[in-house]
Amino acid sequence: MLRKTSLALLAGAALIAAALVPARAEIPGNKIRLGVLTDLSGFASDSTGIGSVAAAKLAAEDFKKEQPGLEVEVISLDHQNKPDIGSATARKWIADSTVDAILDVPFSSVALAVQEAVRGSKVAFIASGPGTALLTGEKCSPNTVHWTYDTWALAHGTALALLKQKKDTWFFITADYAFGHALEADAMAVVKAENGKILGAVRHPTNAADFSSFILQAQGSGAQVVALANAVGDTINSVKAASEFGLTAKQSLAALLMQLTDVHSLGLPVAKGLYLTEGFYWNTDDGTRAFADRFAAQTNGRRPTANQAGVYAGTLHYLRAAAAAKSTDGQVVVAKMKEMPSNDPLFGKGEVRADGRHIHNMYLFQVKTPDQSKGPWDYYNLVETIPAKEAFRPMAEGKCPMVAKN
Repeated sequence: MLRKTSLALLAGAALIAAALVPARAEIPGNKIRLGVLTDLSGFASDSTGIGSVAAAKLAAEDFKKEQPGLEVEVISLDHQNKPDIGSATARKWIADSTVDAILDVPFSSVALAVQEAVRGSKVAFIASGPGTALLTGEKCSPNTVHWTYDTWALAHGTALALLKQKKDTWFFITADYAFGHALEADAMAVVKAENGKILGAVRHPTNAADFSSFILQAQGSGAQVVALANAVGDTINSVKAASEFGLTAKQSLAALLMQLTDVHSLGLPVAKGLYLTEGFYWNTDDGTRAFADRFAAQTNGRRPTANQAGVYAGTLHYLRAAAAAKSTDGQVVVAKMKEMPSNDPLFGKGEVRADGRHIHNMYLFQVKTPDQSKGPWDYYNLVETIPAKEAFRPMAEGKCPMVAKN
């Protein structure tokens, strides 16, 4: 009787002790679900689109080698470059518990709409496609990490590097909407701060059919640098017009936002000599080239853009953080992403700041001449490496409410 009583007491004590220990958090069903919300059919589909989906799947593949007990599902949807569709999709995914994280989301207006849909939910937003610095500034969110680039980094990187080369007179050709205005304003601020001179600026409507008058005004200014504060098709058409009018014979042409696929579309005979800032180039080292080969096998031989590389790196860091936190709660995982340093073969070592901005090196490139290129997609010469601590806007200047409260 005494033995049975002792065993019963011991068993009871064990149950009480177990009840006092907090339950160990686990990822529900050992499955993480990712939604790539991107441009699958519009004019940014080359630089994001199906390539972003492929990049997310490659990240999931590499993560599963590290965490074989966890399953990763990747789905995708076309937001058609419309904020209302992006927001509605995000809200439906959240309401239906379809995904744990939303990835990519090119176009600043769509990204800002998605950010508001996700804010305060249990879904994370890992933004690799958009450029607006508002995502980690006044509109920052505890659910969001902004990975690849932003308007501040592009404008400051290109402007500072060219000013160091004594190219100190500038003319701007700017798309007449918020994104173009932000690029122009950020670059102009750098030029003025470094005692450079703005010799003029002209604004054009989006999808302009004819850039000849804008290029002629830029030539007439005599500015050493003609800066293109536009994107995608407008940038491509600006560069074509500059080539047709022989602008680069006496002036430097700088694209404040340009992707590898834009250069591919233009061809080296037209794009040669162009300056641009990017956070990634596939032909940098053995690690980037190995990834590019894997990516090419999934995308009919194409090489990854910086945006697509950002999807891979941001997804991999998110997955590692979710595993470490043993959670898929968006705010919990984003907090863990800020706590953990990032490290991958594309962006190297980095960190996510308190405002959600991922910090890594940026690079000023100049587009090669045809005779310098050693093969398909080999388009860039490295001019300057911009260290991570200098590449992005100082956190104190971003006016992020989350930072102000700390």
